[in-house]
Amino acid sequence: MSDSGVRGEAGVAIPLVNTHVHFPPNFSAFSTVGDAIGAATAEGVRAVGISNFFDQQVYAAFREQATAAGIVALYGLEFITLDDELAAAGIRVNDPANPGRMYLCGKGIDPFKVKSPTAARIAAGIREGNDQRAGLMVAKLADWFAGCGLDTGLSAERIAADVAAAAEVPVAWVSLQERHVAMAFQRALAELPAEHRAVVLERAYGGPSRVDIDNPAALQGELRSRLIKVGTPGFVPEVALGFADAYRYVLEMDGIPCYPTLADGVDPVCPFEEPATTLAAQLIARGIYAAELIPIRNTVACVDAYVEAFTRAGIVVMAGTEHNTPDRIPIGVACLDGPVSATARQAFWEATCVVAAHQHLVAAGVPGYVDGAGDRTGSDPAARRAELVAIGANLINA
Repeated sequence: MSDSGVRGEAGVAIPLVNTHVHFPPNFSAFSTVGDAIGAATAEGVRAVGISNFFDQQVYAAFREQATAAGIVALYGLEFITLDDELAAAGIRVNDPANPGRMYLCGKGIDPFKVKSPTAARIAAGIREGNDQRAGLMVAKLADWFAGCGLDTGLSAERIAADVAAAAEVPVAWVSLQERHVAMAFQRALAELPAEHRAVVLERAYGGPSRVDIDNPAALQGELRSRLIKVGTPGFVPEVALGFADAYRYVLEMDGIPCYPTLADGVDPVCPFEEPATTLAAQLIARGIYAAELIPIRNTVACVDAYVEAFTRAGIVVMAGTEHNTPDRIPIGVACLDGPVSATARQAFWEATCVVAAHQHLVAAGVPGYVDGAGDRTGSDPAARRAELVAIGANLINA
């Protein structure tokens, strides 16, 4: 076992792992797959989970480069879904601005298998809906800025081509996100003199900018919030994906449905997620036996509370960093106010081992952590989990 310098409760060295990273051509802190793998290698990370939106065609390149670097490649994906009942009740789930909107992940999927008709239908709908939305969004923003004195000449096709070139992938792999769009318009604004830029922004916003307009990341964030979100000139509604379809897709792709937890990444905590024990019970009721935290947006105390609640409920809990902003934070996970506790790190390691074991076993035609209906396998869940942890640890440590 490689000694990461971090030890669990028993004093045993725990390898660095991360189950949630967005890789280009998704919006990412990294420029290319090679850039991300290089960063993981430099930190001594032993297993990395890709978790992209909309398109998984880059996963073969990820597998090749991770394997060459001696890193265990974990395959995941992420969806934005809508639960109509929660939306009607005004309940915020893990999106603080949109009641009923629920992020859902799949872990340990097989992105290389031939999709079933059901999976192909859902995947095509996700991609087509997002691409249509992005095209409308870019057109609306381009018209809006033209009316404010800046003719950007931008189109969704041009932005996608630029994203593909930067990521060194075919343009067919690109499905634009809001962050791509905001970055493209920020770069168009950056070509203006500072005083002219401020004037254009004031016209576009209907008031002055509230950030340092020379800070690309800050300005991109403001462009999203003031020109792309609901009630703004560039807003285009997302094509809603039902929770049931997203859940079904994960299972069709041989994966584990997993709930990404926001927790105190927002204040107040979303009602669906508070208290942690109630969230755990609601996940079990939905057939979700895996959860994930992004600790860098949470306090140590909050992470420990959710880890304890999930673990007590029989839910494996893992952790990632996302890296879906321009910030080049470490790939090794940490909390907002310091290192994760030994208890949390042990839980994250064990859940990562479960994912590694699941995708390995299912690829060999053997049951993994959950079956095709989403139910946990084995007559004794705790014993089965321990068995999978041992299998996954051997795979990662090998």
